[in-house]
Amino acid sequence: MSAEHLVFIISRLVFGAGSTFLAIILWSRTRDTAWMFIVVGTIFRYGQIMFDTFGVFGVVKSELVLVPGYLGIDTVLENLPYVFFMIAFIIMIRRTFQKWR
Repeated sequence: MSAEHLVFIISRLVFGAGSTFLAIILWSRTRDTAWMFIVVGTIFRYGQIMFDTFGVFGVVKSELVLVPGYLGIDTVLENLPYVFFMIAFIIMIRRTFQKWR
């Protein structure tokens, strides 16, 4: 493993942990639905970072499959945070348009 790759992995872990820690603090202070989805998306994003890191070091197999031939765990973990972000943005857009009426 090159030094550049190691710096990349460490930086993802550090910044991912920092953003997840702050998201959990926000989660304990707010009950806003849109923010809750942002927080959950951030937590799942950090889960994906951890899964990738474990895969690099050989702790887990990155070839884990949910639906054989179609859907792997890495695909789900990569895209699931964006699903939660989209839900949060839809909630905020609906709120904004309701205020304009």
